[in-house]
Parts: sequence; structure tokens; C-alpha cells
Amino acid sequence: MAVLATALAGTTGTAGAAEPERLVVDLGTDTGPFHGGASGSLYGVYGDGVPTRNLLEGMHVRTVSTKAQDGPQHPGADALEILPPFVDSGGKDVYIYMTDIYRGFPYQWPGADGPARLADFKEKIRKQVRQVLTMGEYKDHVVYVPFNEPEGNMFGTGAWSYNKISWLNDPKDYFAAWKEVYRLIKELDPDARIAGPNTSVLYDQVKGFLEYAKANDVVPDVMTWHELSSPAAVRTNVARYRQMEKDVGVGPLPINVNEYGHNYHLSVPGQVVQWVSAIEESKIDADLAYWNIDGNLNDSAVEANKGNGQWWLFNAYGRMTGHTVEVTAPHPNQQYTLQGVATLDEDKRQSRALFGGKSGDADIVFENVDPKLFGKTVRAIVQEIPWTGQVGDSAQPLRLSDQELTVGADGSVTLPMTGMNEMSAYQVILSPGGNGGTPAEPSVGWRRTYEAENATYTGRGYSKNGPEGSPSQVGKFATSGMYNVGGLRTGSDGVLAFDVEVPQDGTYDLSVFANSYNLYDLVKEQGPTNVFLRVDGRDPQELRLPLGYKWVVWGHTDTTVKLTAGKHRITLAAQDPDLGVTKGDAIIDKIDLALRDERVTAPAIYEAEYATLSGARPDYTHPGASGPGTVPLPKGASATFWVHSPTDGESTVSVDHLGGGRGAISLNGEPLDLPKAGGARKGTDGFRLFLSGGINKITVTGASGALLLDRLRVTPSSGVLVPTVYQAESGTPSGAAKVTEAYGFASGGKAVTGIGDGKANALTLDVVAERSGRHALTIRYSNAEQAPATHYNPDPIARHTDLSVNGGPARRILFPTTFHFNNFWDLTVPVTLKKGTNRLTFTAEELPDFDGDTFNQYDQRSPYAPVIDRVAVTPLTRR
Repeated sequence: MAVLATALAGTTGTAGAAEPERLVVDLGTDTGPFHGGASGSLYGVYGDGVPTRNLLEGMHVRTVSTKAQDGPQHPGADALEILPPFVDSGGKDVYIYMTDIYRGFPYQWPGADGPARLADFKEKIRKQVRQVLTMGEYKDHVVYVPFNEPEGNMFGTGAWSYNKISWLNDPKDYFAAWKEVYRLIKELDPDARIAGPNTSVLYDQVKGFLEYAKANDVVPDVMTWHELSSPAAVRTNVARYRQMEKDVGVGPLPINVNEYGHNYHLSVPGQVVQWVSAIEESKIDADLAYWNIDGNLNDSAVEANKGNGQWWLFNAYGRMTGHTVEVTAPHPNQQYTLQGVATLDEDKRQSRALFGGKSGDADIVFENVDPKLFGKTVRAIVQEIPWTGQVGDSAQPLRLSDQELTVGADGSVTLPMTGMNEMSAYQVILSPGGNGGTPAEPSVGWRRTYEAENATYTGRGYSKNGPEGSPSQVGKFATSGMYNVGGLRTGSDGVLAFDVEVPQDGTYDLSVFANSYNLYDLVKEQGPTNVFLRVDGRDPQELRLPLGYKWVVWGHTDTTVKLTAGKHRITLAAQDPDLGVTKGDAIIDKIDLALRDERVTAPAIYEAEYATLSGARPDYTHPGASGPGTVPLPKGASATFWVHSPTDGESTVSVDHLGGGRGAISLNGEPLDLPKAGGARKGTDGFRLFLSGGINKITVTGASGALLLDRLRVTPSSGVLVPTVYQAESGTPSGAAKVTEAYGFASGGKAVTGIGDGKANALTLDVVAERSGRHALTIRYSNAEQAPATHYNPDPIARHTDLSVNGGPARRILFPTTFHFNNFWDLTVPVTLKKGTNRLTFTAEELPDFDGDTFNQYDQRSPYAPVIDRVAVTPLTRR
């Protein structure tokens, strides 16, 4: 049993020698403009919609490295297909791995000898560059990467190498090839940016590469290498490389470390924040490594539109502004200790710090707090970004405390943190104090974690698995407590019993962190493994546990239980006398238990002064504000909020303001047909909005006057935006499309399959709208198509449907894998409907390659739509 992090009341002055470890943020030492480069992704974007543009923009993904257009390396992630949605979502550059036009790794480039292989590659490079040149202004966001880890494959010693001689030992053939390819690209595209050498580590031989490149006028525009090492190596190697540049007399060049991190780190905010601190301090770009599935932002995205804890870490990181300041960790540049990054924005009069990596207690000390910016008191909000697993959705960061603190005579403020969890990251935001309203209550109260390995198991089949990922086993996945428990499977009589004790009567949120490997024999039959929950032997519930792409890939299944004050036994069993038996096989990591009190059920608060601002800055002079200030929004200025919704459905969004003008509201990038918020006096405007499950982008834009925006408050609601549900089997399948009863977890036991492989195999469905306008179309679907892989990456395929409304132009919608055809998820897209009956037509057919004359040879572009269970139609808005 472990207590998760809390924040105690802040103190002033400098902590004494007997205090806990200190992370010191020196607001008086400017270390350069905030860069934001750590939010890059290798193979993290599959196509437009996987992940959604909300996830891309909200994670502030700066760079993406991905495969050559039409390359057979993996399904999806084709460079020129992801380029427009990525750039339109705020992305800076797409790095094209030109070598990924070949299959396999090492790359299987054809030819009888090295020169023949290089000649084939040059022809493929010509085609790639010509394709890029058709992309209009988007081509300015392309960076060509001609070689990937050349010392290990194309110019290494293996069977698929140029001549079985590593360029690290004899570089002449690689250097000559680099010169030829570099000049070829520049000849075809004089404005091209070229990156390299893209080695697996920063070898000493890179200095020789720079010398050759300078002598032959083929210096890369961006220097790239991989850091599958540690955050400490990032700082050390960037400094070492900069010295190489000085010695050679080139640069300084932009740097992209376009692979970083390991399985043990990815998805874990407390681990990744250590990498972020090193990357930001080095002022470089860097891309999260691709160990698993394509299109989930390197274990940041869940389904199509949800984020886990790692996504929220990057959301917080990308919202930093101004310049970075010096952060002194208790163990500088040492991985698996408390590390952090911090900024100061003088225009916003705001400082932000992100930190983590340590369990237990520490003091977060802000020094040189400028009284001209902050005054004599500061408002400090402390948030926790917890680990929620690789495939586990996360709500917005937890508010641990919100308080006003007096700045000490020495210009410092200290926030003691107690009970921190090393898997969590934490954020502190400082703003001027003294003018705000009553500080908000914490958004969480009592909570506990109970490890499965400490629970009592009875019955057959028990296994204690682990240790899993650790600093010495970074290739394995992170696991709470490092161990997990197996035994709940088909044919088992196992019972896993957690003994818990709670402080008061009430309803408690219960999260079971679990995993089933989707391709494991016992799991293949049914899909989600079902187990049975009881409290003290009563109140049975059946739970379906999360699927993953490998073992030890964690998600969570959530429910509620009613408990009285005192001790209880919560059991997870493979059999239940009232509900049935388990089918499948699951491992259990832990359960989290949290009191569902008024702190949890209160509306989520999103303060305007903490939002993403454009053409506006906070004003801290209005005492009627709920937080430290307001944001005046003159015409055209905007405040953007990243709002979480646990499900697809209605929420009440309350816009609190202090008058001054009016503002328009948009949702997920599109204006809403709603009255303007605001007015002449202080007030609240309430709107019912359909929010997609996961991440929603709500923007308030000044329309007249200067609306003094205070905050948004968001809470799930019901009864106004009422969905109308249509079972897929009530529609009309045509051609090979048909109703199936093969998937028991489909609603009503029926769904429609076989849509696609030509427009004749379709599903038409008539839906009714009460009024004309924008509606949310929520499609419940499943998809488990997977392509043959060449190495360790599972290669699930995002199926698609081409949706036509009332015979209009079809819109292509991508559906990420659900890991099994009997595992159904919801995906919502906005559509325009006329009043009365509307006909929806779902079709699908395989897309050709970019030039339209060939098709993928490796079954990596599906011709099929997903299995469709049902659709729901809901008005998008109402005041």
C-alpha cells in the first residue's frame, strides 16, 4: 500500500540544512528562449486522424521522423500523407527516412554489388524528391534523411551492406555515397534541408564525417544521431558534438536526436521528464523512440483521441513560454533522480516548473522571485501528472494544492512536496498573488494504491511475474512495484484478494491496472479477458480488462464501489456463481482506490491565465477573479483550453467572466453556432457541448470589446444533447457486407462486417436529425487487422471508411486498432445533417500509392472498413 503524492502548505525563505532534497529554480538566471524540442516523435503519426489533430496540437509535437512515402517498412506513417495534417496541427518539420522505402532492417536494397545497390537507391531518392516537390508550401516543412544508422546496415558489415566494410573503419565508400546523394537531392530541390549522418550513437568518427562534408561542401543542414542511452548522455554528447563543430569549423547546426528513450521510460511521466529536462537544457529537437506500434505518439496516445499521462506531460511542457531558467537538481545530470525544467515568462508574469523522478519528499525552491513581476506574494498551483499505463486514458493533471505564499526576505519561495511517486511528474505554476479569489480545493482527496503482488491469491495457476522494467532492464516495460500477478484465465478458479481500509462511508473509484496480450492463444478466442469483482463477497460486477499489443502493456478498467469506513476485502476472481467464468488470460499490476467525494465530482477548473494565449496576456489586477487573474480578450485574441472528457457525450461548459465584452467559442477547431459568451457585467454563460472522449480543444476568441475571461468549468451532464442510437444491423448491407453474430461484445450481439474491398460492399443507414446543423456521429467499431512484421514492432493496420452523407463527397475516416475484433471502441466525427432523414453510406477501398499507379505489396493498406456495431447521432451544441 502506498500513499501517492500530496503537497503541504508552502513556506517562505530558504530551507535549512536539515530539510529534504531540494530542486532549486533560479528565476534570476536566464538560460535561453524556451525551445520545446523534446516533443518529437518517430513513427508516431499513422495518418490524418490516427492520432487526431487534437492530440497532435495539444502535445505540441514539433518534429516527426517517419518513413518514405509508400515505403514497406511498416503500415501507415507515409511521409506525404501525414505532412499536411501534422503541419496544420502546429508541427514544424517532417523528417523523411528515405531508406524506409525498402523492406527489412537492415535495409534490403537490391543489387549484385554496392554500386548497383546505391544506383537503385538513387533512383528511389529521385522519385521521393519529385513527390515532395508536388506538396506546395508544405514541402518547406520537409527534412530529408538519406541514411539511417548507416554504420550498422547500408555501410556496415552485414549481408545487406554496401561491401561488408563498416564506414567506422573505412569511411571512403560511405562518404562518397553521402556526397552523391546530397548533391542529387540539392540538384532536384535546391532549397532542400538534409539531415545526417543519423548514426545509432554519436561516434567519434562523426568528426571525420564533418571534416569530409566541409571539404566537399556537403555539410548537412541538420545534425542527427540517436540517444538510446540516458538523459545524462544527451547533455554530455551535445556538448561533445559542439566541440567537434568548433574543431572542424562548421555550424553550429540545428540538432535532432531523432530517437530517444526506452520501453521502461516511455509512457511514464516521472521517467520522461528527466529526458525532457536534458533535451530542453541542450536546446535541441528530439524524437521519442519507436519500439511498439505506429500512430500512438510513442505510447502517448490512447485509441484515436485520448491521452495517457505521458501526453499530459508533453501538453504541460509545450505550454511553457518565455525563457528557461537555471534548475539545480539535488543530483545534477543523474538519471533516476529528481530532475526538472522551468521557465519564466515576464510578459505573462508567470513561472512554470516540471519535475519528477523521485519517490518520497523534496523541497521545490524558487529563488530570485522578482517583486516587480510577482509582488510580495505569489499564487502557486501544484499539479500531479500520474502514470496511467501505455494504453490507459488519463484525465487532466490532478490539482494537489492552490495557495498564496509570501515571498521571503531573501526572494525565495519553498514548496515542500511529500509522498511523491517516482512514476509521476509534477507541475508548479507561479503567478502574482494578492488579487485572486479563494484558492481552489484539491481535485483529489483520499487515495491508495494496492500492489497485486502483495494481495492474497487462492486457487490454481498463480504466478508472480517480474521484475519487469528497471534501470538495469530498460528494454522491459515499467510496472508499478516492478511485479505483477497472473492466474486469472480460462479454466482457472483463482481469486486475487486485496485487503483495503478506507476512512469513511462513500462511493470509491476503483481502477484495475491490467493487461492481456491480444495475440496470445487464450486471448484470441474472446478478446478482452473478463474477471469478476466483489466487495466482501457481495455486489458482483463483471469487468473487461484492457488488451495490449504485447504482455506487460498496462491499461486500466474503471468502476465504482460503495464502502463503509473500515476494512474490506476486494476480490478479482476467474469464476463467479452469479455471473459466469473468465475467458482469456490476464495479468494484474495493481488497483487504485480513491474516495469519490465533492472534490472529485466538482466541475473541472481551467483557469484562463494558465491557458494557451494568442494576442493576449493575463491581467492580475481584478480582485473578482477566481484564480490569480483574468485574460482580457480584445477582438481576435484567444485563449485555448485542453479539456478532458471521460466519454463521448454531453458536458456542461461554464464560461466565467468579469464582463468587458463578448467572445466566440469554437470546439476542436470549428466555430460553434452559439450566442457569444460574456457581456457588460460579471457573470457565467453555460453551454451544453458534445465533447469527444479524451482530449478536446476549446477556444474562446474575443469578438467585441475586451472580454475579461476568468475560467472554464466543465462537468459531464446529460438530458439536453440526447443521442439517437442506430444499430448497424438495422441498416442495409450490400454486396459482401453482412450482419454477423461472431462478436459477442457487440451491442445486441450483432454487427456489420465485410464493408469495403470496393464500393459495392457498403452499409447504408438512415438517421434522423431534429434540426439542421452540425452533429456528432459516434461510431462504435472494432479493428484487429495486422500486417506481417519484419522485426520487433507489431504492425497493426488502421482501417478506414469513406463516409458519404446524403450522397455528398466521401470523407475518409481512419480507425486505429482495437487489438481484437471483439473489442469495441467509440470514435466521434462531426457531420452536417439536414432536418429530417439523412442517409449515411459507409464504403471502403484500398488506396493506391502516392502516384496512383501501384499498390502496396505487403498487405499494409487495408481495403476494408472496420466492423461497425452501431452509430449514435447527437447535436453538437445547445445553450
